[in-house]
Amino acid sequence: MPVNKEYAVLENPTEGVSVSSNMEDYPSGLVISVDKPYRWTSTDVVRKTKFRLQRFFGLKNIKVGHAGTLDPLATGVLLICVGKATKVAEQLQAQPKEYIADVRFGSTTPSFDLEKEIDNNFPWEHITKELIENKLPQFLGEIDQIPPVFSAKLIDGNRAYDLARAGIETTMKPSKVTIYGLQIISFNAPDLKIAIRCSKGTYIRSFARDIGEACGSGAHLTNLVRTTSGAFGVEKSLSMDNIESIFKIS
Repeated sequence: MPVNKEYAVLENPTEGVSVSSNMEDYPSGLVISVDKPYRWTSTDVVRKTKFRLQRFFGLKNIKVGHAGTLDPLATGVLLICVGKATKVAEQLQAQPKEYIADVRFGSTTPSFDLEKEIDNNFPWEHITKELIENKLPQFLGEIDQIPPVFSAKLIDGNRAYDLARAGIETTMKPSKVTIYGLQIISFNAPDLKIAIRCSKGTYIRSFARDIGEACGSGAHLTNLVRTTSGAFGVEKSLSMDNIESIFKIS
């Protein structure tokens, strides 16, 4: 198991990795890179992992948290911090993120992804790869981005998605985010696949909405993978099955 001066790191490959069942052997805590399953919330991953670790280490009050929420309909890198490593969660969360996003032009949803049904349709036949490429520069650098109503943003102490699901109208305030890079992987109209490197707090769903508007249409996110979070990559992240195998309960 790789160890640095701040915390121990657990990621793939797992073969030959020995994990001590004594938490005291990890005085600076443990960071686990997880490939979050589709339709799981970040809280689901924390809860399931905590349940497993409590029994593996024989501790009732073990601290477990995550470093950066990932939407339920997204997969990819979710960093789980254990023990004293929870103190560096904000530091880890502040690192740049990379995503591969699938965006569909021609329709929108209230959640900007597939969580909600399509609410409006728009023409998309005029959209070309060249048009998209011409619009991308306006999204680079520090920008003001309006988060989705269906998001974890706090509004007067309430989560925005709770207010939205209760039918309460809310006004989302723009947030400063930074997009470091945008690269088109493919465009097969009306579907765009794009790689995005950005700062914490960036909503890729909002980018999907905004690129749709910029191209004179509408758009929503159909798939999202967080490929990296700081130095952690999805190719070395553990599945939940891996976690069960490593932290075996006798």
